[in-house]
Amino acid sequence: MTARPYPSFLIYLDANQQFRWKLEAANGKIIANSGEGYHNYKDCNHAISLVKSASATWQTKEVTDRTA
Repeated sequence: MTARPYPSFLIYLDANQQFRWKLEAANGKIIANSGEGYHNYKDCNHAISLVKSASATWQTKEVTDRTA
């Protein structure tokens, strides 16, 4: 079995038999999730594709007051 790359997207069925995804870091921690269930696998996989394509344009905005 080949070791999977990290971070990795995992697709699974929840208790309501809906597809969800989660993004797992190399340390096993979940760093993101779908936030909703999908009735079919294709829609869940499409949501992952949207996250992957958007990640190249993500920016960080600091909202913390560092003077405190």
